[in-house]
Amino acid sequence: MSRAAAWVLRAAAMWSLWVWAVLIRNMLIDTTHSLGFRVVHFVLAAISILFAVALLVIAQGPRSSDGPRHPGGPGPARPPG
Repeated sequence: MSRAAAWVLRAAAMWSLWVWAVLIRNMLIDTTHSLGFRVVHFVLAAISILFAVALLVIAQGPRSSDGPRHPGGPGPARPPG
């Protein structure tokens, strides 16, 4: 994965974490919503946070330094013989 692609994944993950952290904080402070509404949104927040963590893990994964792989297999092409 390129560095640019990794930074896009990191940015998406951090944005998601920020948005859901603000929502959770606001819902803990403001108790005017019903319990069902709050439970549903806490579950959605948990799922989104897990996806954000997965994006961060993918973005931190090993990056190939030897260029793109050949379409015939997982590694560089070997001469026949």
